[in-house]
Amino acid sequence: MFNFISLAIVAIAAVSSVSAQTYTGGEATYYFQNGVAGACGQVNPDSALIVAVQAQRFNTGLCGHQVQVTNTNTGASVVATVADECPGCQNNPNSLDLSVGAFEQIATLDEGVVPISYTYL
Repeated sequence: MFNFISLAIVAIAAVSSVSAQTYTGGEATYYFQNGVAGACGQVNPDSALIVAVQAQRFNTGLCGHQVQVTNTNTGASVVATVADECPGCQNNPNSLDLSVGAFEQIATLDEGVVPISYTYL
């Protein structure tokens, strides 16, 4: 029981420590779900508004947390739910991988990569 409470406190602290900060200088890409569960254990359709967080920043305490992602070129934004980690984002800790549905809210798929800022809500 003590270990569970300790783990819960650590998870809450991890989420709380990122919630007030806006991350800038990153890039958004998109990925296809292919019917595979993400790191949070859920299978989502490509149309779902989900996000994969950079692998070094990801922890399961972020699963289900909402993130507002803004295309800094256009100002278009989307609120997406953390559902996965992004091992391909390793070169920039401020980068995110978005589902097709989320990416299409801020850019066209033809653009492929766009500069972003994001904030945990």
